[in-house]
Amino acid sequence: MAKHPVPKKKTSKSKRDMRRSHHALVAPNLTECPQCHAKKLSHHICPSCGYYNGRQVLAV
Repeated sequence: MAKHPVPKKKTSKSKRDMRRSHHALVAPNLTECPQCHAKKLSHHICPSCGYYNGRQVLAV
């Protein structure tokens, strides 16, 4: 039977937390819709009015 590699030493809390330093969640960057002034994601159709780039794309 093949033996699997196992860490020689326990990873310290400091090393573990340094590795996880980039794992934090970030809030989505919301912009204001120029038509209805609702919050929307950039480069997305506005979910409340259906406009994108100054024209209606979705019938709401």
